[in-house]
Amino acid sequence: MIRLFVALKFPEEIVNKIIEYRNEASENNQNMKWEKKEKLHLTLKFIGNVKEELVDEISDSLSFINDYNSIELNLTNFGFFFRDSHPKILWLGLSNNNELIRLVEKIETKLETFGIKKEKRRFKPHLTLLRVKNKIDKNFINSFENFNLPYLKFYSNEITLFKSELLSDTSRYTEIINYKLKDLEEK
Repeated sequence: MIRLFVALKFPEEIVNKIIEYRNEASENNQNMKWEKKEKLHLTLKFIGNVKEELVDEISDSLSFINDYNSIELNLTNFGFFFRDSHPKILWLGLSNNNELIRLVEKIETKLETFGIKKEKRRFKPHLTLLRVKNKIDKNFINSFENFNLPYLKFYSNEITLFKSELLSDTSRYTEIINYKLKDLEEK
């Protein structure tokens, strides 16, 4: 079995800006173990475990992605996902647009032919910046929840099918195939 997911990658200069904003929001970062720069992406579909012999068929079924135009996005806000009233994930939200929603729906539909269930939750575009392992203080939470993100519009033109391996203290992502979206003239 192999564990897979589909993700939208960001231009390097945007990833650098995201890290810059994250650092501004967390002047006292409490020695956090941030998600590595190369792991910052927008998950479009977590596939999960599939038989290894299906990987080529799955990657072929997703080749329609090459026909899509670059996706326009902008950063919205920082936030936390909580479990039992404790923050567990620090995320950075992204604008949702109809083109992105249609793309995610088509990915879901294509993958359904392999017995991969559609996501029941509404798609909420975000990047995971930090997985909270220990208790964090309220000032840390407030610094992100009250941070005023500058407006930053950008285009993303690469979607990747990744293999994900869970290791003892982290995970490793390996690119299986990249799909290139068509470049648009920025407006």
